[in-house]
Amino acid sequence: MSAVQPEERLAAALARLILDPSAPPARHIAVGAASPIPAAACWLAAKSGHPVRLSLLHKRSGNPFTEGSRELFDLTGQGRIDLFFLGGGQIDGQANINLIGTGEWPGAGVRFPGSFGSAFMYLMTPRTILFREEHSPRVLVPRVAHVSAPGVSPPEVFRRGTAQALVTGRCVFRFDPALARFMLESAHPGESLASIRAETGFDFDAPAEVPVTPDPTSAELALLRGPVCDEMLETYPEFCGRVFSRAEVA
Repeated sequence: MSAVQPEERLAAALARLILDPSAPPARHIAVGAASPIPAAACWLAAKSGHPVRLSLLHKRSGNPFTEGSRELFDLTGQGRIDLFFLGGGQIDGQANINLIGTGEWPGAGVRFPGSFGSAFMYLMTPRTILFREEHSPRVLVPRVAHVSAPGVSPPEVFRRGTAQALVTGRCVFRFDPALARFMLESAHPGESLASIRAETGFDFDAPAEVPVTPDPTSAELALLRGPVCDEMLETYPEFCGRVFSRAEVA
């Protein structure tokens, strides 16, 4: 097979987190807009034979959400969404995310897309995987300028779950909600503890020897480039063309 693409490595890393046996089962996963790599990870888990139900909020045809995000929030409030993905213009070491912006309120410096339902989804979903391809000090900051959704909450605040992990273009972090702190789990090929610390604005824990993030297996690559891409072509044609060199058939 041809060389592993970075997006394929990220999808495989996310799929391993989805299927983590130590975490609550992810039976129903929802994926928001503009999230082709998380979507690929979910389809990879499903095509590998695991009973994963995937709901894409912006699927062109066969979208289960006939009334859009309102139904997503209803399902989540009822406890019927097990895992969701969130990102942020900024993410800090306590797993807080900022989707508002920087500078004086309301984001007078740089304006981000807006919080939308991120706080509700973060607190009401049993598992959240944070994902952001860019790994730099401007994204991974000591403290977010504005908290769109908190990584941890006081004991009196009801929440079903917290972040499970943060996956970036450089590494995989695990999150410990008791410590409100990230632990470096693996570094992608070409990265090291030193290079990751240099590009991360917050402090984090790390093992003495940092494992390398595994590449997808040959079976996983075959699934990603075949059945997974088949499922994604309609919704993510640009991504499939760029990563898998596949074009949607009219």
